[in-house]
Amino acid sequence: MRRPALAVPSPGEPFWLGLPYWLVGVILIVALFGAFQVYYWVGRKLGERLYDSRIGVRLGRERIAKIEDVVERWGALAVYGCFWVPMLRHTLPWVAGALRVSYPWYVVASALGCLTWAPLWWFGLTALVWGWLRLAATSPVTAVVVAVLGVAGAVAFAVWRRRKRAQKALVA
Repeated sequence: MRRPALAVPSPGEPFWLGLPYWLVGVILIVALFGAFQVYYWVGRKLGERLYDSRIGVRLGRERIAKIEDVVERWGALAVYGCFWVPMLRHTLPWVAGALRVSYPWYVVASALGCLTWAPLWWFGLTALVWGWLRLAATSPVTAVVVAVLGVAGAVAFAVWRRRKRAQKALVA
């Protein structure tokens, strides 16, 4: 009986820059945790000037106010939850710093977020890429069809979201 081939590299073999797969994952988790600490302290330093910064102007006062409401309502738990929401992932930590969320609780929430969210993306994205590469090695035509369908799906989703937002704007 044939066993299915793994879609991820072997954990102990060299993967990137001669480092094993698991160690690259750990380094990425630590780097993400460090980035979240930088986000917090930059937000804490900016404070009210967050609204007037380039990022604040680009986000808009209304979006920042919505994020502030989430942080004020949920506190450090919002920091953990922001890992799972794409737009919040890189904006909420700045706002948490500006609102002076308790730093010890912020560290705990961001550490838990890094430890739960990053491995899912690390293993999931790697499995997707390696699986597609394995498909491309066995059937290049099928791999191209799968890639075209994936891109078409992403474009269709983006168009659908834009139309939905445009309809909301017309109603409001």
